[in-house]
This record gives sequence, structure tokens and C-alpha cells, in this order.
Amino acid sequence: MPNFTKKAIKESFIKLLNQRPLNQITVKDIVEDCGINRNSFYYHFQDIPALLDEIITEQLTEIVRQYPSIDSVEQCLSAVLSFAFQNRRAVLHIFNSLSRDIYEHYLMQSCEETAEKYVGRLIGERPVSDGDRLLIIRLLKCEMYGFITDWLSEGMKSSITDDFARLSSLRRGMLEDMIQRSIEQKDGE
Repeated sequence: MPNFTKKAIKESFIKLLNQRPLNQITVKDIVEDCGINRNSFYYHFQDIPALLDEIITEQLTEIVRQYPSIDSVEQCLSAVLSFAFQNRRAVLHIFNSLSRDIYEHYLMQSCEETAEKYVGRLIGERPVSDGDRLLIIRLLKCEMYGFITDWLSEGMKSSITDDFARLSSLRRGMLEDMIQRSIEQKDGE
């Protein structure tokens, strides 16, 4: 059974985060917005960073649930950015706050999860060594993370989906070539 108070706290926090920077949101603001008392907030969360951490962790879990398999690099990016697209200002407020490390950790985990799913689908049953598989996943994870971090640093001004689609078009076949080279070099040893 869902906890309605906890849900209300999270919704109020995200609403407020879409309106103002993280350092300008207090527990008082959250409880007034959702109509509860301070004790109710502290019953569910130690503090605002704990609330933020739980929301971000839930978003990662939701990505895993929503995308059981990933069919393209573009889909990887869409999965990772689903929360950011729905809460642009909130994400920028988190990214530009002292709690940025919480979001960066979430972003790295999201990039890794989606990269693992996509590379796993590409490799399938082919005999790619574990070491090469991990290197290919790391490359894709870092590529997405860097691309997204750069976009966030610029204030989300460009169309990241258009830019990433173009980049994907330019690099089409690169991961497949890496997988094939891994198989050939393994056979050649």
C-alpha cells in the first residue's frame, strides 16, 4: 500500500524544485506546500538531501523497469533523460547546487544501466571477452555521461535529442565494429 504522506512530500519537493533553486527550499516550505507538519516530514526523511537521494534512486529504478531492453543508442539517452525532460528546471537546480554529486552519481548509474542493456543486446551470444564487453560498456557510458553533463552545464539550451541523433548517425556501426574486432582478435590469439 503506497504511503500517501511520503508521496505528497516528494511531489511538493519536486514542484518547489521546479520553481526555485535547491538551496532556497526548506523543510518548512515542503510541509506547508503539502499540508503536513514537520514531524511527518522527519518521520519519513532525515533531511532534504535524504529526500533528494530517495527521489533520484526511485528514478533509476523506474528507468530499469520502463526499459527492460534498449534497442538503440538514442533510446539509451531517452531513458537516462526521461526525468530531466519532465523536470527541466528541477534538474538544473539540482545540477547547479551543492548536492550536484547526488545527481551526478544517479546520472552515471543511469548511463551504466542503459549501456549494459544496449551492449548486452548487441553482443547477444557472440564470444566477446568479459574485459572487452566491459570496455565497450564503459565507452558508451562515458560518452552519454559526458554528453549529458555538457548539455546540463550549458543550461539545457540545445536540443540534446537532435544532437545525439546526429552523433549516433555519424558513429553508426562503431560499437558493432568493436564487437567484431573483439571476436576476431580473440580468435587470432
